Amino acid sequence: MTSQHFFIDGPAGRLEAAAAMPSGECRGIALVAHPHPLYGGTMDNKVVTTLAKTFSRLGLAAFRLNFRGVGQSAGEFDQGIGETEDMLALAGHARRELGNLPVTLAGFSFGGYVQTRVLERVEARQLVLVAPAVNHFKVGAVPAGTLVIHGEQDEVVPLADVLDWARPQNLPLTVVPGAGHFFHGQLNLLARIVTDTCRC
Repeated sequence: MTSQHFFIDGPAGRLEAAAAMPSGECRGIALVAHPHPLYGGTMDNKVVTTLAKTFSRLGLAAFRLNFRGVGQSAGEFDQGIGETEDMLALAGHARRELGNLPVTLAGFSFGGYVQTRVLERVEARQLVLVAPAVNHFKVGAVPAGTLVIHGEQDEVVPLADVLDWARPQNLPLTVVPGAGHFFHGQLNLLARIVTDTCRC
């Protein structure tokens, strides 16, 4: 994946960002959010870059950023509230660059929580949540077509907690057998699940 790195103006200062453009016609925009900033989460996390590569191969322009206080991004951690504003700033940048293309929102762990908040203010064609941190943050109900991928042996967000969150919504999960929170050795399978579900 060839990524172009750049900076955008965010609500708390300059934000470090990257974009992976598709090789052919650009058919949409994907915004990918990274895991918890206080526990080493960055836009270069391997799950995040796997998602970005996958969306790029599907013909989407895949944008990601370092939340405030991460890498070269200004500001400091804000419990998901300010990080939502960061993603909205990235969405605005992507729209200015590419126009009013369909949007896919994707997030890993804490990033999934952020994207459920972004969804309240951005119309999205698809929401993809990988190991959403439902046991650490109040993740609300999501649209019926949301793709939720979770590892059977997730040691950070237990599968049982995600099932408890999904059950009242009658929301199906895609469970990766044997996978932990970071999908070690399972990134190709993760990419295949996203490709099979989000091909459009």
